[in-house]
Order: sequence, then C-alpha cells, then structure tokens
Amino acid sequence: MQNRPQRGSILKNPSVAVPALPPGTIQRTLAVIMGGGAGTRLFPLTKDRAKPAVPLGGKYRIVDIPISNCLNSGLRSIYVLTQFNSMSLHRHIQASYKFDNFSRSFVDILAAQQTPAGSQWYQGTADAVRQNMRYLLERPFDYYLILSGDQLYRMDFRALLDQHIRSGADITLTTKPVHRHQVSEFGIMGSGVDRRITRFVEKPTEEAVLQEMRISRELLGSIGSNEGEELYQASMGIYVFNRKVLIECLENDLVDFGKDVIPHSIKDRHVSAFIYQGYWEDIGTIRAFYEANLDLTDLVPEYSFFDTEAPIYTHPRLLRQAIISDGCIISDAHLERCVVGVRSIIQSGATIRNSIVMGADYFEQDRNGNSRQPPIGIGRNCVIDRTIIDKNARIADGVVITPEGKPANYDADNYFIRDGLVVIPKNAVIPAGFWI
Repeated sequence: MQNRPQRGSILKNPSVAVPALPPGTIQRTLAVIMGGGAGTRLFPLTKDRAKPAVPLGGKYRIVDIPISNCLNSGLRSIYVLTQFNSMSLHRHIQASYKFDNFSRSFVDILAAQQTPAGSQWYQGTADAVRQNMRYLLERPFDYYLILSGDQLYRMDFRALLDQHIRSGADITLTTKPVHRHQVSEFGIMGSGVDRRITRFVEKPTEEAVLQEMRISRELLGSIGSNEGEELYQASMGIYVFNRKVLIECLENDLVDFGKDVIPHSIKDRHVSAFIYQGYWEDIGTIRAFYEANLDLTDLVPEYSFFDTEAPIYTHPRLLRQAIISDGCIISDAHLERCVVGVRSIIQSGATIRNSIVMGADYFEQDRNGNSRQPPIGIGRNCVIDRTIIDKNARIADGVVITPEGKPANYDADNYFIRDGLVVIPKNAVIPAGFWI
C-alpha cells in the first residue's frame, strides 16, 4: 500500500502512558467525525452508501474505528457529519451506539440540510463544520476534536489532548512520520523540536523543499527514532481546536481544514504537531481498502480488532486466515485469506482466495425473492480471486472471477475493476457459468 511505512524502520505501537488531564477535560471535549464525502475513490463500494458505512473486517463499518477510538479515550460526546448516501450509515449508528437515557453521552448524526443561513452541500471539511456550528456550540465545550471517517488506526486521544493543553497550542494536528517515497501522497508539515509547526507544503516533490521539510535529527531523537532516517511529518487529518480559535478560523469562506484553514493558521497562531507512531492506514481507495482488510487475516496482523484495552465494539471469529462473521452458511468451500461478512452463503465446491465478501442485509427466506434469479451468495463450484463482493450480490453456479489479464480499471454492466481488483457492486447478479 502506498502510504504504509516500511517495517522495522519506524517505531510501531509505542507504549504511551495515559496522561492525567486537568479535571473535566474529557467532558469539555466534543468529537466531530467527518462522514459527508462522496467517497469517489472507493466507488463502486460507495455507489449506494456513504464511505464511513462501507463494511470493514467482516461485520464492522469504517465509522466504527473513529467512534471506538473516542469511546476508548473516554470521549462520550460525538457528532457524525453526513451528506451523501447516508441512510445505511444513519441506521448503523442508531442501532450500534446507545447510552443510558440519564447520561449526557451521545453519538448523534448531523446531516446536511437546507437552513435560512444557506442551502449548499458541504463544500469541504471546514465548511461542513461551519454549517453545523450552531449545534456544536450549544454546550460549553472547550475543545473540538475533528476526525476523519476513513482511516484505520488505534489512538488514545487523551495523549493528544494532553499535549495540546500543555503546549498552550491554539490548534494541534496529528502527524505521521513517512518515508521520502511517500511524501507525494500527503500534506507535509515542518516543525522544530518544540513541535510548533512553521511550514506546510502540499505533496512536495522539489528536492530543495524536501531537504528543508525533513525531520531534524534532534526531533527524530526525541521521538525515539533513528536519527539517520530520512522521514517527514505527514498530516493525518486529525485536529484539536480551542473553542474560540475554531470560531475565529471559520469566520470566512475557507472550505477545507487541511488545504485552507491549517496553512492560514500557521502564519499567526500556535499550531502544534502531535507525532503519532502507531499503525495507521488511509483506506480511502479500493486498493488500500482491499489490502487493509486482508491484512487482518494475518496470523499476527499489524492492526487487530482484538485489543482488550481498546476494543472495536463487536467480536468476530478468526479462522485460518479468514474472518468469518455471524450468520454465515459455508458448505465445503475452500477459503484462503478472506474476509467474509454477515449472512454470507457460500455453496459447496467454491474456492475464494484473497477476497472480501461483504455478506447480505437479510437471509433469502426473509424476502419473497424472484425465483428467476440465483439466490443471494456464492454458488457451487465458483472460483473467485482478488475480488470485493458487495452486499446482497447473487453469484450463480460455476462463475469465475479474477482480475488476471484484465486492465487495471474497467467498467462493465455488473462489475467494475479498480486498482487491479474486481469489484462486484451491491445487489449485482452474475449468471451461471459467467467468466469475469
């Protein structure tokens, strides 16, 4: 994957003690998860759903990652901002995150809407927050944690808040040390040993700029990395704002935090970098999504859903390099390095390798189906390789699906190829004996 650090060169899964925050800090922090993008890079998985609602690891959704990180950090005030294809995302959040009626905890949805103040869709991350400021300011929150809805990582946000408060920063953003060949994929930050950001360059390529933006030996030493490494601070799109600063930063027409607000703020505000060295993946493309899912099937995966101290809030079963979710019916099939979603039905003789099967929203017997169509699931003697099969797909007997010998990107009537992977969209029907 393009944004994956090379193994052994960057400290992973560092042991960070939970800081003692000033009393009431957690209660005065609001988390805002950005879930409103169209998710074009994940098409066709986002054809009928919002990007944060795309299934992950069998029976999770991408949005479960930032929400779980918040809950594991003690944060219980969470808004999810939504816009495109948001029905399944709304349904999942409402069904999954319920608190005691007598607590102040909440995971609520703020959907794009027309108001007397404006009728535009969200134009970017900053604009999405601006359009919802009247809700975000209703309670006396002092700190606003802005999170992306399409990343796979595990972070204790209390450490981030601790640095933000101790440094006296107006804004703190998280950065990830990345290697030289990766910088063209990110906005790169420059800071001294004090972590105060003094420069931002979007996807730099010029040699002189690269030399200037390189992490100094002193800063490398302070984070426990090899002082001889050539590393750069890539923005992760995670921000903490003080209340007054957030209000002032959005009293304009800037539309995006990463491209607009942060570069403008560096000039006259104290913007600090929180350097994160754990596992992190941006899973916003088909290839990144595919590899992150299959990495979960490794015997010792770099990212695990089974961390007892910071769990993701469901518990799938792990079987021989395949994640098998609840309600599956698998009849004498061969599965090798697969993620299989809820209610998946795989018939006898099927062979599935290096693939993601997202399952179904319902069992066939629960609906009055069309008898002319093959049943939901994978039929007998199918061979499926390097494929993502979205929910409710009907793959008839004897179907062969592989990207071998095909272009890296291609659109057909009932399937797509993206990044060299076949993607069968939601509710697709593949007839018996069909070869893809």
